Amino acid sequence: MILTVTPNPSLDRTYEVPSLDRGEVVRATGERVDPGGKGVNVSRAVTAAGRRTVAVLPLGGAPGALVADLLDAQGIEVAPVPVAGATRSNIALAEADGVLTKINAPGPELTAAERELLLDTVRRQSPGADWIACCGSLPRGLAPSWYAELVARVHAAGVRVALDTSGPALLAALRERPDVVKPNAGELAEAVGRPLATVGDALKAAEELRGMGARAVLASLGADGQLLVDDDGAWFGTAPVDAVRSNVGAGDSSLAGFLVAGGRGPEALASAVAHGAAAVRLPGSVMPAPADLDPAAVTVTADVPADRVLREPVS
Repeated sequence: MILTVTPNPSLDRTYEVPSLDRGEVVRATGERVDPGGKGVNVSRAVTAAGRRTVAVLPLGGAPGALVADLLDAQGIEVAPVPVAGATRSNIALAEADGVLTKINAPGPELTAAERELLLDTVRRQSPGADWIACCGSLPRGLAPSWYAELVARVHAAGVRVALDTSGPALLAALRERPDVVKPNAGELAEAVGRPLATVGDALKAAEELRGMGARAVLASLGADGQLLVDDDGAWFGTAPVDAVRSNVGAGDSSLAGFLVAGGRGPEALASAVAHGAAAVRLPGSVMPAPADLDPAAVTVTADVPADRVLREPVS
């Protein structure tokens, strides 16, 4: 079982549009409403893969009730943490050329009692979990050290932790040695404080995160592939994608693929790459099912192409 923790979930509306022109009336060609938040997406992808998951998340107001209903309809167990504020609603505009514009609301501010209830709910749901995936931004009311506290408590219970967050929350949590962290290229560059122009730059940055405490780093490099660095070495994985329909949740799908494949080594990296490549071919934040995957198209190598220039360098 994979337990997910999403401190700042959302109700996500995705509109597919031909193009986005400021000041003009834009007519959508497609629309989806999904439960959102990085951990929620991991749970959705785990369920699509046929594995059990439990989603821990604070929920409030009508948007929160709808998030719970949507997850229940997808067969996902929810361990809700009632909060006074309303769950945030986000909007994504997906253009025909693959460009995505997102408008993310801040979300409710959690009280001290709600913060403690969230931690206690994770503790009560932890027994029997193979992994706990802690994902996404922190809502107002949670200090950057909150993830660090959560990782410490989870490790004390003997459960492995995957962490997908950024900024001060990521840096603070590294001291508690999460079992794997999953930054994208921008988050990786932010963590080390310098730009990334090549795969080699990303490799060095991942090694620095390991030096700060991460036991393994699974880095998403967008169209350039994914990088895994752990105690056993480094691997680079790629898969061809002819057309990107939406990259919403692609990184979350990758993390789910990594965890359901055991969360370690090149086989898990190959699963992550296959899930990420499949996700970008689907509309909105639809998570790929096994039929959507093309494992044969994935290439994983221990010969990391350090000199390869990133198609999307991060400044």
